[in-house]
Amino acid sequence: MAAPKRMKFGVFMAPFHRVGENPTLALERDLELLQWLDTLGFDEAWIGEHHSAGWETIASPEVFMATAAERTRNIRLGTGVVSLPYHHPYMVANRMVLLDHLTRGRVMLGVGPGALASDAYMLGINPARQREMMDESLGIIMRLFNETEPINYQSDWFEMHDATLQLRPYQETFPVAVASVQSPAGVLLAGKHGTAVISLSVPRDLIRRTTLKDQWAIAEESAAEHGKTVDRNQWRLSVGCHLAETRKEAFEDIRVGSGRVVTEYFGNTLGHEVPDVPQDKIVDFMAENNQWIVGTPDDCIAGIERLLEASGGFGGLLIRVEDWAPRDKILRSYELLARYVMPRFQGSLVGIEGSNQWAAQIKDELQVNRRAGLEAATQAYLAQRS
Repeated sequence: MAAPKRMKFGVFMAPFHRVGENPTLALERDLELLQWLDTLGFDEAWIGEHHSAGWETIASPEVFMATAAERTRNIRLGTGVVSLPYHHPYMVANRMVLLDHLTRGRVMLGVGPGALASDAYMLGINPARQREMMDESLGIIMRLFNETEPINYQSDWFEMHDATLQLRPYQETFPVAVASVQSPAGVLLAGKHGTAVISLSVPRDLIRRTTLKDQWAIAEESAAEHGKTVDRNQWRLSVGCHLAETRKEAFEDIRVGSGRVVTEYFGNTLGHEVPDVPQDKIVDFMAENNQWIVGTPDDCIAGIERLLEASGGFGGLLIRVEDWAPRDKILRSYELLARYVMPRFQGSLVGIEGSNQWAAQIKDELQVNRRAGLEAATQAYLAQRS
């Protein structure tokens, strides 16, 4: 098991907002959450792109990120993800470079083929071609980021003539990640281009049940084949997580909301397979099968250690943002994670715990010295008064 010296912590914000509530206020809560995460010291947030189905309502992660950047100071912001078949690759690169300068290098590009079949349907995109289009587009984007010579390219869905970026990236190396959700295409592409990877903690592969270790092996094989390298420290896992002071409270906090998002959205709206249990038992099923982390900070620490073991090691944990509990409960969950979980995987307690143990070991000797000092001071005072 390879654990990084300092694990990155962040969120993967689709977001998921139940149909029927005020969408303006929901988006404002998303921005408020990023401000809270920035205050708590989270490293990054990845923002999704979706155009249909009613729950995931951010159509332009770049616009959302620009707004969030003005309200935060340190947290890095990534597209999670830009669906490349929906856009001309030159425009994707240009928008990201502009954000790179406006944020002084706080942005990252996450890419994918497009997660919602309804989005591709509205845009007239053949689902069978989405991953092929993503590969072609990413190849061009990487060239635009890293090359200065004009690019000429002819595709059946876009073309470029003497194309260069007049505004070069602010960051020396622009961070790029590929999402891996349902098929090996994501990790294959990450290896081909030597990018980072964002994976679901439990791969949702309906064709071949790949494990996390399988995913990473595919990425490494693809990288070797194309003369690239991939770095486990740049591999991020996304997982559902909710914490509270007790396990009972954590489960009850999200019992209703988690059942709704799984059945109403993933099942009834998208048609995905859902657990064959009563709606109010979905949280128990997901936690027992290690698909979500629900409980206390100690439960979360144990859950992360299980993921490290199952994967062979990764560099970042992304909490999937869910609107499945009251606002104060959600904000408290992230606070508990920042206070009691993150330090365990970031090395920030080593000096504190060492100093505490050292002081405890010599406490008797120190007490003797303290009493001797007090006695000497008392005697000196009495001698002065006599």
